[in-house]
Formats: sequence, C-alpha cells, structure tokens
Amino acid sequence: MFSFFKKKPAPSDAAPPPAVVPPVPASPIAAPPAAVATATPATPATPITPAAEPERRSWVDKLRGGLRKTGSSIAQVFTGTQIDDTLYEELESALLMADAGVKATEFLLDDLRRRVKEAKAGDPAQVKTLLAAAVADLLRPLEKPLRVGEHAPTVMMVVGVNGAGKTTSIGKLTRHLADSGQKVLLAAADTFRAAAREQLAVWAERADVPAQQAGSVEIVSQADGDPAAVSFDAVVAGKARGCDVVIADTAGRLPTQLHLMEELKKIRRVIAKAQGGAPHEVLLVIDGNTGQNALAQVKSFDDALGLTGLIVTKLDGTAKGGMLAAIARERPIPVYFIGVGEKLEDLQTFNAREFAQALLT
Repeated sequence: MFSFFKKKPAPSDAAPPPAVVPPVPASPIAAPPAAVATATPATPATPITPAAEPERRSWVDKLRGGLRKTGSSIAQVFTGTQIDDTLYEELESALLMADAGVKATEFLLDDLRRRVKEAKAGDPAQVKTLLAAAVADLLRPLEKPLRVGEHAPTVMMVVGVNGAGKTTSIGKLTRHLADSGQKVLLAAADTFRAAAREQLAVWAERADVPAQQAGSVEIVSQADGDPAAVSFDAVVAGKARGCDVVIADTAGRLPTQLHLMEELKKIRRVIAKAQGGAPHEVLLVIDGNTGQNALAQVKSFDDALGLTGLIVTKLDGTAKGGMLAAIARERPIPVYFIGVGEKLEDLQTFNAREFAQALLT
C-alpha cells in the first residue's frame, strides 16, 4: 500500500534540516501546548516513500485510462505522414478542445516548432514524442514538493467548490499520516453540510483509531458551530495535545459567492490568530472534469486566500487533462496530489513526465 509519510525519527541534538517531500508528500509541524508561552522546537520531517513500482504502474494505467478521451483526440493529429501547417492547425484545435487554454496552447506550439527544428524531426511520430517532452517541461514547475516538518503542528486549510472531493482527499491524507505514526487532528469546519463530520469520522475509523480517542486521529467539531470558531479550537487543541498535523475541512464555496468566500477569509484569519501566522498550507481541491473552469477556480481562490498547493481529483472519468497546462502557464501553483479513484492508493503524488505520457499515449 502506498504511504506518503514515514514515521518520524527520535529527535537528536543535531537535528537535520526540514525534509522536502519530492514528487511525493511529506510530514507535518508541531506547536507547543496552548497554555505554554515558550516555543517547542519542531521535530524534523523525514522523506516520503514513493509507492511500490507495481502499484505505481497500476495507478498510471488508471490515469491513462481517465485521460484517454483527450489523448486519443491529440493522437489522431499524428496519424498522417507529413509535418506541415495542417498538422499544427489540427494540433492547436486538439489542445484547445483538451482545455489547455489559448496561452498554454500557443506556448506549446511555439515550443514544439522549435524542438522539431532542432531535432530535424522527419515524421509525425517523432513530433508526438517531442510534444510529450514539451508538455512535461511545461508542467514541471507544478511538481514542487510539499514541505512539512518545519513547524509544529503543521496547519492545513483545505478549500474547494461543492463536490470536488475535499473531505475524501482529507481522509486519504489522514489515513496515510496515521499509518506512519503521525498524530492528526481534523477540524470539521464544514458545519453547513449534513453528515460532514460523520464523513470525517468514517475516515478516522479507517485509520483503525476511534475518532474521539487520543490516538492517531482526532476530530474537533461543534454542533451548528461557527466554522471559524471550530478552526480556532482545532488549532489550539492541536498545540495543547502535541499533534503533528491539524487539517481544517471547510465548506464548499463557489468563487462567485463573494459573501461565502468572505467566510473562508475569516477562517484563514482566525487560524492565523490561533497559531501566530497564516496556515502553513492552503490547499485547493479541484475536480479534474471541470475543464477550463478549474483555472478560474485557481485564480479566484488564490487571489482570496493565497494558495500553496492543489489536489486534482477524479481524473479517472472524462477529464480533459489539458487544464493542468493552462494552470501551469497562467497560475503555476504546485500540484501535490492527483486522484484517479475512491481507493486509498488512488491518490498519488504528481509527476509531470508521467502525466504528459499518460495524456499523449
């Protein structure tokens, strides 16, 4: 089973610098008890272990299947025998249909023409290979690692529109953290949706730890409570209980619902007040089937909250993977994870080369 995190080593006198989670996530932060004024040094994070090779290959196959509609449309462009203006025009249309957006499409075409000229490519199959390399290079800035272990506890705020998969993604991350011995506290700040807290509890139980037991996973919630108050209580409790990670599950918000977006800003401010600084991670969960609307979501949430990372879900459906190219070109916020299903192992770290190959196979 894939595991994002390794168990933290015992602290030593000469603590190594915080770990960087490579194309795979890392571990969290720890803060002093709420009643104690002195700061407690954070335990250094440890590297994350990638999924076993056979499991990763199986996951990539699922990703390829989810992107097949987009990939087949682009692949048809390279079935001819000539490299001419017609090929580039058809490729432009295919990329736009794949939701790559105008700016990313223009960039990729210019880059591809340069690569073709430099490589003196003589057939469409070579051009397709060069396009895969161009897409991978465009997406590579999104491959930045998730850093953890620099603070204690690591406080994460997870946002997104209704139905994007926030709570499920939180549950998967929580399970991986608990499996590696991390103490996680969840803030059920989605107080508007019925059974939101219960859904978090289900994932806590899947971690083989009773939801309210002082073990690997705990939940802070309030019946009909204010989302910001729940988040504040969770951060304070996380410090007092020596938790490694605090994750706030927020209610779904459309970027156009300005009065509701203000509620998210309030939660962010309250978290900052509780822990003496902004959330260490503000993660936006995006439904991979939303196409160009995904870029609009990224821009709106980033402008309002200052995003630090993305989780792209549901890429096992009819996703048009080109939207990641649009994000990379216009708002290159790191993509920490992508999901291709409901199972725990279906959420994996983002790899630009794998994604480009899956997109163009």
